[in-house]
Amino acid sequence: MAAMTILYPVATNAEQALSRPLGRAARESEARRRAGGAVAFTTDPAGPAFPTREAAIEAYGERLEPAEPADRFCQLTQQVAAEAGRAPAPVEPAFEDGRRWPAPGPAPRTVWRLTVSYWRIPTAERPLDPPQARQARRGKQALEPQTLQAIARAPLRPVKPQQPLDIGLFEVRPPEAPHIVMPDE
Repeated sequence: MAAMTILYPVATNAEQALSRPLGRAARESEARRRAGGAVAFTTDPAGPAFPTREAAIEAYGERLEPAEPADRFCQLTQQVAAEAGRAPAPVEPAFEDGRRWPAPGPAPRTVWRLTVSYWRIPTAERPLDPPQARQARRGKQALEPQTLQAIARAPLRPVKPQQPLDIGLFEVRPPEAPHIVMPDE
């Protein structure tokens, strides 16, 4: 059995990744060479939204089940419809009739979208990574509104890698098996 390596497109957006990528690459170093600069791995929706999974499969069948394993960079995802509005407000515990939570309300309407995983090339309207919020606040220069919005949309990133967990006060690692933590009496 051969190893399955997916070759992801190198492009500026998901639509370009589907239609005319600059090339394909499995690793970031290959993608950087093809793009001629920095890249970031991302997954974005592409194309229209479909009301049912069957309709999406009918439209994108050849993209979802390609003949070659290297071409498996697309998948279908279910999303809350844009016109459904905001997420429902949090509910308060009911504590009635032996139940803690009230009966759930109606589920929001969902749609099916094709999502494309690709190596994204930065552009002026969508740069790679905004500065970390903590570092940006400590800077002496004023931040532009676009930078503040990018920081707010970016996922939280740690300042430094998480340190390994320590063992408790009454736990010990036996010398014959240092990978085990045992309670000490």
